[in-house]
Amino acid sequence: MSPAPSPLEVGEPDLDHDEDVDVDRPWIVLVWNDPINLMSYVSHVFQKLFGFSKTKAEKLMMDVHEKGRAVVSTGARENAEMDVFRLHEHGLWATMQRDD
Repeated sequence: MSPAPSPLEVGEPDLDHDEDVDVDRPWIVLVWNDPINLMSYVSHVFQKLFGFSKTKAEKLMMDVHEKGRAVVSTGARENAEMDVFRLHEHGLWATMQRDD
């Protein structure tokens, strides 16, 4: 018979207070400029997927065209993942990241 293992002591984690994790920080979905999709198509997809007005969709499309990217949605990680998936289904280049 082997001896019973001694109890394991678990201390409190040593958290570096300079790196506090903000679990409430939202995720953003970015659409990036690409050489394939027409500007009118990008605007159409924004209206269709996000319910944006034509004016807002065109403004975001112009940000993509002129600045190289635009933030099209923010929120919980699961929602951002779904938005990226839907944008990919429509042939747009999209990524997600934590909001700064």
